[in-house]
Amino acid sequence: MTTTKMLGLAALLAAVPALGADLATTTFQEHVDGEGNISLPGDVRTTWVHLGSWVVDQADAPGAGFHDVYTQPEAARAYRDDGEFADGTVLVKEIRGVESGDKTTGSALWAGAPAVWFVMVKDAQGRFDGPHWGEGWGWALFEADDPTVNVSEGFEATCRGCHVPAQQTDWVFVEGYPTLR
Repeated sequence: MTTTKMLGLAALLAAVPALGADLATTTFQEHVDGEGNISLPGDVRTTWVHLGSWVVDQADAPGAGFHDVYTQPEAARAYRDDGEFADGTVLVKEIRGVESGDKTTGSALWAGAPAVWFVMVKDAQGRFDGPHWGEGWGWALFEADDPTVNVSEGFEATCRGCHVPAQQTDWVFVEGYPTLR
């Protein structure tokens, strides 16, 4: 191989990480606009990492339903490496109805139709102020009837109350996410 080809190959290999922009750059280009408006990421069930599931099987409880939580593959790797959520991490919690029935294996519960999605966006640099940004995260809520509109009233009004018990783990209930271990 000639020196020119070797230098070209070395430059290409050095650029490979840059080809896939870093997590924060990608997140703040694809999922948050310049004014801090958060959008619901696309098909996370097939392209992102499933962190874990919760079932709140009490119909009158806030958050009743089957909860599946997803993040970007590089965000899961970063957490396993550092024990912290990296800047640009997006967590998507999809809450679906709970269905049940008797199966040959016994009484079973499974996820039904989607109802809502909660989205958290890690903003370690404090890029945004406003009602949807607090405690180092952006917070959003999308309903199944129109998943393009953030219906959250803001972090304080919609999200904070449920997340206070997880304040010591960066506002995230990490105990329910075996993929992060």
